Amino acid sequence: MPKIKTHSGAKKRFKLSKNGKVIRAHANKSHILNKKTRKRKRGLRQTACADKTNVAQVKRLIPYK
Repeated sequence: MPKIKTHSGAKKRFKLSKNGKVIRAHANKSHILNKKTRKRKRGLRQTACADKTNVAQVKRLIPYK
């Protein structure tokens, strides 16, 4: 069985937790930050878990992570 290539974009964006959940960062934190409140930007710093509908696909993209 040949090795599976890891998706380069996905390996930069996702990590797996010890329990197998897919960890992701929040969107909307890169630019146009003036109009966003301090509280909102602080919340966007935190990580989040990917939705269960996307987990299987993401795990296929990062098989060895």
